[in-house]
Amino acid sequence: MKIIDRYLLKTYLITFTSVFVILFFIFILQTVWLFISELAGKDLDLGMILKFLLFASPKLIPMVLPLTVLLASIMTFGDLAENYEFAAMKSAGISFQRTLKMLSVFIGVLALCAFFFANNVIPYAEYKFVNFRKNLAQVKPALAIAEGQFSNVGDINIKVNKKTGDKGQYLEGVTIHKKSASGEGAKTVIKSKKGELISSEESNLLQLVLIDGYYYEDVTPKNFQDRDKIPFAKAYFKKYNINIDLSKLNKMNQDETPISASYMLSLNELKYSLDSVSTAYNKELVSVSDNMYQRLGIQTSYQPDSILPKKTKTTDLLKIIKSNNEKSKVLEIAQSDANSSLQNIEMNNLMLIARQKDISEHWLSIYDKFVIGFASILMFFIGAPLGSIIRKGGLGLPIVFAMVIFISFHFINSFGRRMASEGSIPAFVGSWASTILLLPLAIYLTRVAVQDNGGVNFDWITEPFKMIYNKISKLNKQE
Repeated sequence: MKIIDRYLLKTYLITFTSVFVILFFIFILQTVWLFISELAGKDLDLGMILKFLLFASPKLIPMVLPLTVLLASIMTFGDLAENYEFAAMKSAGISFQRTLKMLSVFIGVLALCAFFFANNVIPYAEYKFVNFRKNLAQVKPALAIAEGQFSNVGDINIKVNKKTGDKGQYLEGVTIHKKSASGEGAKTVIKSKKGELISSEESNLLQLVLIDGYYYEDVTPKNFQDRDKIPFAKAYFKKYNINIDLSKLNKMNQDETPISASYMLSLNELKYSLDSVSTAYNKELVSVSDNMYQRLGIQTSYQPDSILPKKTKTTDLLKIIKSNNEKSKVLEIAQSDANSSLQNIEMNNLMLIARQKDISEHWLSIYDKFVIGFASILMFFIGAPLGSIIRKGGLGLPIVFAMVIFISFHFINSFGRRMASEGSIPAFVGSWASTILLLPLAIYLTRVAVQDNGGVNFDWITEPFKMIYNKISKLNKQE
């Protein structure tokens, strides 16, 4: 490796590492904030929190890596241009293309590593992350119940005054509000002096044993006038058992985006799963078609892809029937059959849309494993020429350009993925839309930087701020 390549690679790696650590720390804080309800106030030890963050951090790499490459490229090449190091290289006969040689090799290796990381590490981490959240209650079931406040656990709200034991399984001062099946609020209240949580890693149920308490239940009398008396039933118990489904303890919030199973599969597993899902979709489509044609009384000796309507001689049934009562009955039956067929079509349509969405999610997961590598290469060939053009290093103007470009990239990517997931556009277009749209920008900036003709001038951005700063400085001096 030549001295110039070693110098450029060392300079870039120092900036790249610093930016990566800072951005990764910021995104980790964002993850902690998103899951603060699962971490705060539940007596989690440091080891479990670190384990939680360890499983959650790999999925941040597709966000952090392209932004790091972009910002590091702008800062590095902007600093070299600002300190006239590029001018010295060009005077020595080293062109801009030559300065990109070794760094391009590094970015290519980085993109390849990003693909293997997305194909192997991220699916495994997603799988462990989801299982860790689900199995958290089996390891320490009392984590779902906080002291001194009501905690929503499945179909009950529970409050305890104090928790003891190595796992917090012993409860004191238990109050439970049990939700009614009709959704009219809590009609059952259970109070006990003590309680105990019993769970097993092999079982899917959590057993809550209540000791020495009372059971209250509102009674709804059949006579409406007796309801003003607000009657209720009361019973004393020495021991009372409640079984709770463990899956409800760490159930995702409704506002939280559910994690698709396709994110937990590698490329080979995705191909196998996609083939199974596509085959099931085709069979379901043929089955729905056969069912509908049988309901309509049409023969099913046809090819699903080539259904041609047949000309049949129709007769107005109402002209044959003379009685008005019989006509009304025929119309009622026809309307009922039409409504039933319409409901059946709508239900099958929703089912087929869900199947199509599952297929699109699989294709999106396949393309995402390649997009992360190509996005890193794209961001390098945007950031490196842009840094040499603006001739500004440090954390000022480079951050502004980096954020504008990356936000545009992320918005296009998210918008394309959402449309592809809904079936509005093909999955390939949705995954690669951001890369395709920003590719002309990378080509244009690289061409301008190679020609070095000063075709782009960004002084119009910084000059107004300099003028305002100078005016404020003069006014302060006059005062």
